[in-house]
Amino acid sequence: MQQTTTDITIVDARPEHAPFIAWVMLTAARSHVEKGMWEFMAGPDEARTLRFLEALASTDEAHWAHRSLFLVAEVGGRPASALCGYFDEEHGTATLASAMPLALQATGVTPEESAAGWQAGGSIALVAPEHVAGAWIVEHVATLPEFRRQGLVDRLLEAVLEKGRARGATVGDVGVLIGNDRAQRAYEKAGFRVIDEKRDAAFEAAYGCPGIRSLSRPL
Repeated sequence: MQQTTTDITIVDARPEHAPFIAWVMLTAARSHVEKGMWEFMAGPDEARTLRFLEALASTDEAHWAHRSLFLVAEVGGRPASALCGYFDEEHGTATLASAMPLALQATGVTPEESAAGWQAGGSIALVAPEHVAGAWIVEHVATLPEFRRQGLVDRLLEAVLEKGRARGATVGDVGVLIGNDRAQRAYEKAGFRVIDEKRDAAFEAAYGCPGIRSLSRPL
């Protein structure tokens, strides 16, 4: 049974949220599998991956993993859940090109390690969702375990979709790893519907998951 709390504040992420945002991105990428994309890129241990993600979230230039794109749900002043929203045309994957090397260097990941990680986990590019022009993309959704099933993601989704609507978006998109049924049900409850899925044998061999489903809803 889902519980709710009224002591929730939705805020734009602040610089001091960067460590929490790092945890959110790591957890969201893991989804229901053992190892997510970021761990291939910046592992081998969780501590280094988190340091990398904190550095990535704090670069000078904005991109789809940058703190400035996130909304945070605070409960009693404590960050408990977060997600981000953006236009692919503004902050999509291409904008990581200059940020990634800086974050890897700051974390002590060598170019050789990074290249090996991408060779092992880069198959995620083969199942990445495609978006229509002008879609508002919801990404990096995660909640601390002790605050789950309290309506935080519902509140965050409502806020981030309104943010996209205010910017002129007419459709919202989100992707989910196939098999993460709980996340898919949450998005469907918020009005999203499955529109496509991509499967790939190399991705499944690396991640233990067949692929990614794309969900969309009108704004």
